[in-house]
Amino acid sequence: MGHKEFLAEAARLATESVEKGWGGPFGSVITQDDEIIARGQNRVLLTADPTAHGEVEAIRKAVSLLNPEAPTVSEEHQNEFTLELIPRPEGSPDVVPERARMLQGCTIYTSGAPCPMCMSAIYWSRIGAVYYSCDWEATEEIGFSDAFQYEDFQRPTSERSIKVEQLFPEVGARAYDAWEHKKDKHPY
Repeated sequence: MGHKEFLAEAARLATESVEKGWGGPFGSVITQDDEIIARGQNRVLLTADPTAHGEVEAIRKAVSLLNPEAPTVSEEHQNEFTLELIPRPEGSPDVVPERARMLQGCTIYTSGAPCPMCMSAIYWSRIGAVYYSCDWEATEEIGFSDAFQYEDFQRPTSERSIKVEQLFPEVGARAYDAWEHKKDKHPY
């Protein structure tokens, strides 16, 4: 399979989401070594979860597939981690010398250009490439526009449309201090 077939599968998932009333026309597939390892489709209307976008759904599935030994969150297993640490790529601006692998080595194909939330999830998961079919203009023409969010992020926090304000930095500093001094921390 190639780019066109992967995008066609993402579009098929997007169409199914629309036809079944699950959410908007957004579907995604994640590939590794030119094989689909995870599929996701918009399920915002089905779940009432505003984060249930196609890309996020695919990322969640890919992570569970590639990390099947992840312990369930329980008292017994709460301090286990199974994500392999790998060195930062050469030339990376990362301040930490190694991090958990996440989805490095994977590619995501989406029916539409990712929104800011999905793009952030793609960055955090360390997916290496994003290919999309419909651009931001086409997405805006059908009633979905992310331009405002991208513009709002560029503003100082005091000028954003949602109130963003720092309060009591000493409270959060305790957790930051715990991370900073944790001897066996597992950077991700």
